[in-house]
Amino acid sequence: MIENNLTIGQVAGEAGVHVETVRYYQRIGLIGEPLRPSGGVRRYGGAVVQRLRFVKRAQEIGFSLDEVRQLLALDDGQSCRETRQLAEHKLAVIEQRLADLARIRKTLKALVAECESGKRPRSCPIIATLSAAN
Repeated sequence: MIENNLTIGQVAGEAGVHVETVRYYQRIGLIGEPLRPSGGVRRYGGAVVQRLRFVKRAQEIGFSLDEVRQLLALDDGQSCRETRQLAEHKLAVIEQRLADLARIRKTLKALVAECESGKRPRSCPIIATLSAAN
């Protein structure tokens, strides 16, 4: 169990992020900033560590910080449909990106193959293709 009397460094360490990440998330409102006791150090609870881990895991599967904010707003246990819709949208964006990357890969492979074949000795096919007007 994570204690409820952690410094910002301890919170960052427990969550696997940098201290500056914790501060940034505070500035953009993803996590709260505890009050500083007069002459003291701010202390954080274990819930902050859990929230930071949530943010980190969501980012690892492709959610932006704005989307993470939306997910956090839906964290009431009653918003499964809205959460699923957000995930479905993210999946569609990723599928499109994968299709775009496959197209780019195919084009680059063809250009490299043309370059390797040496059929155009005076002009590099890659440079010529990139220089051509659409």
